[in-house]
Amino acid sequence: MIRKYEGNPVIKPSDVKPSMEGYVVHGAFNPGATLFNDEVLLFLRTAEGCVPREGVVRTPVYRFNEDGTAHPDIMEFQRDDPDVQLKDTRGVVYKGQDYLSTMSHIRIARSRDGLHFTVDEAPFICPVVPTEKYGVEDARVTKIDGRYYINYTAVSPDSWATALAVTDDFKSIERLGLIFHPENKDVAIFPEKINGLYRALHRPNNSGFGRASIWYAESPDLLHWGNHKCILRPRNTEWESMKIGGGAPPIKTDDGWLIITHGKGDGQKYSLFCVLLDLEEPWKVIRRADEPLLTPTETYETDGFFGNVVFSNGVVERDGKVYIYYGAADETACVAISDIDSLLASF
Repeated sequence: MIRKYEGNPVIKPSDVKPSMEGYVVHGAFNPGATLFNDEVLLFLRTAEGCVPREGVVRTPVYRFNEDGTAHPDIMEFQRDDPDVQLKDTRGVVYKGQDYLSTMSHIRIARSRDGLHFTVDEAPFICPVVPTEKYGVEDARVTKIDGRYYINYTAVSPDSWATALAVTDDFKSIERLGLIFHPENKDVAIFPEKINGLYRALHRPNNSGFGRASIWYAESPDLLHWGNHKCILRPRNTEWESMKIGGGAPPIKTDDGWLIITHGKGDGQKYSLFCVLLDLEEPWKVIRRADEPLLTPTETYETDGFFGNVVFSNGVVERDGKVYIYYGAADETACVAISDIDSLLASF
């Protein structure tokens, strides 16, 4: 039904050049994906930390300039400073202010066969505004009417939100701003209008009752979203006991809109599932797989920066095959290969 590529991981941190001197790449993962000019393009979440120095805590930061530009930098704290508190592997607190141990940007990787990639030397999307102060993550790419819309998670001291940009050539982008306010991520935009409206899946954080679930929304212009509906909630299984979320943009099939979701379950393990939505009323769930499509079983999935994770936000259809690109252990980029018939048979 689905096979993990024997050459996984297809991209490792060592394949990616740091964006500045003094940085080191810790992760190249959670790739968005699209086809462009006969190439598969991946949009890597590239997580960078700082080259360590003895007795010093170093964190990556972005400096925002008055002219609207920004640049990466390094902030240093003496390790024995009583105002420095190490939270965990992901951050440090200095005088009540949070700083991250890694900062993410989006980097493009290119391939003719969808399996062997060359990574661009320079970042594609970096923080440029304060809503991106803590980095940009987990891009998803939707082609609509010949243009490529990229939504990504913008992280800042105000938490995380979803931003949108558009490009025609993957050389320059037009930023369209935040489209889902904090705390909301895992946005997947449908690749065409349905009955005159754009549609999307999203995942607001649930800090009250229940667990984080998958929601539906619609828009006249891709910027203003409404008519929100919760359409999928976590089930009481070992695979979804904590939360669920959407993945890549939906794939249109004769049977319905095919989406690949993720579940976070017992032991904080992430797995992937197939769901089918109605073609004309995409808030209606037609089928939902009981068993995972993909689980972390290989060493590169179980061991890494954050182990036991497979997370997909990029899918490409090519030559009758479906290439499911996914992040493994918050560290590397991998691919699993299937086809539409096999995925529909997984229900």
